[in-house]
Amino acid sequence: MRASVLIVAAGRGRRFGDETPKQYLPIAGVCSLRRCLETFLSVDAIAMVQPVIHADDADMFAAAIEGLDDSRILPPVLGGATRAKSVTCGLRALAANSPDCVLVHDAARPFVSQRIILDVLEELTQADAAFAALPVVDALWQTSDGAAINPVPRDGLWRAQTPQGFRFDPLLSAHLSYDGDAADDVEIARAMGIEVRIVMGASENFKITTPQDLERAEQVVANDATKEQAVIAHLPLHAGRG
Repeated sequence: MRASVLIVAAGRGRRFGDETPKQYLPIAGVCSLRRCLETFLSVDAIAMVQPVIHADDADMFAAAIEGLDDSRILPPVLGGATRAKSVTCGLRALAANSPDCVLVHDAARPFVSQRIILDVLEELTQADAAFAALPVVDALWQTSDGAAINPVPRDGLWRAQTPQGFRFDPLLSAHLSYDGDAADDVEIARAMGIEVRIVMGASENFKITTPQDLERAEQVVANDATKEQAVIAHLPLHAGRG
């Protein structure tokens, strides 16, 4: 399949509380948007990447991709007033390139893995839609005024992540027919009757929503660097030599 990626980077991140949108905040010197792009571009099956940005963010976007010389990155398009409208703008732009499928990914999820990307793409060879998610394992409670009221069964409940993958034409049709906003593209697809499959996500594929999430992301990078240094330190002196 001719696979495309739509990176949703038009959000303002008001819950985060910083003047700079969270997708452009540095994580050990490299912003979340840049980290997403590098991972998707490392997958050979990806034919094109369509960023969707806010009208005020052109300079930040240019800085984020500086030195990232890959012809698969298409010129960014401007998003809309809601996430759903931003995705629609991106899909309209991608339509001219006639992709077979599209992966929609939040720019604020910096640690998406090649494994997840490939698993979603593999599922799309047999289904019209698939997305990464994690099963809910904690107890769930309905509350009122800060007090626990009723337990909520967690059987069959999953926490959605991105990328969310779709055959391109059905998703474009679904967006053009959908009125209003939605939590994600799975909601829009299901509203139009599209069957959606689930593939296993990863705890590392979390979304940066609060300052605490950014601290967690910094720690992930620091831990990875420590592990890499430990591996290098234990390599034999002749490693890598002919």
